[in-house]
Amino acid sequence: MKKIISLTVNGKVVEVAVEPGRTLLELIRDDLNLPGTKLGCGLGDCGSCTVLMDGIPTFSCLTLAIQAEGCRIETVESLSQDGHLSKLQEKFIEKGAIQCGFCTPGMLMTSTELLRRNPGPDEHEIREAISGNLCRCTGYQKIVEAVQGHSEEGEK
Repeated sequence: MKKIISLTVNGKVVEVAVEPGRTLLELIRDDLNLPGTKLGCGLGDCGSCTVLMDGIPTFSCLTLAIQAEGCRIETVESLSQDGHLSKLQEKFIEKGAIQCGFCTPGMLMTSTELLRRNPGPDEHEIREAISGNLCRCTGYQKIVEAVQGHSEEGEK
């Protein structure tokens, strides 16, 4: 039996009817038509599905939609404003931190949370923060450089 839940997604309050076993990822991608969050493994191993749930990086493939009731969810789509990429997104492009792009949404969301918590992280802190996100293309160095570059310039 479906249950109607209310949550805030990217600043907008939404009410949606969800089945008991439906994941937050399915809700985001299928019901809310926000395809930026990726389904990589469905097991919480890769981090491609990472969103911020009340500001905390969360694997949306392992989180039931019903668990998000009353929560504030931020997806990668929330980072750009008025058609302009965020400074962090621009740094990912500038530094070549987006090769195949599959891990990028999760990396961006995890890095966003880190930078909110610590605007000047060192390399070790960046690597620790993104350790739950797998990247098969970049070798992580370009991602670290993008986060460091953003940190050095700030969110100007």
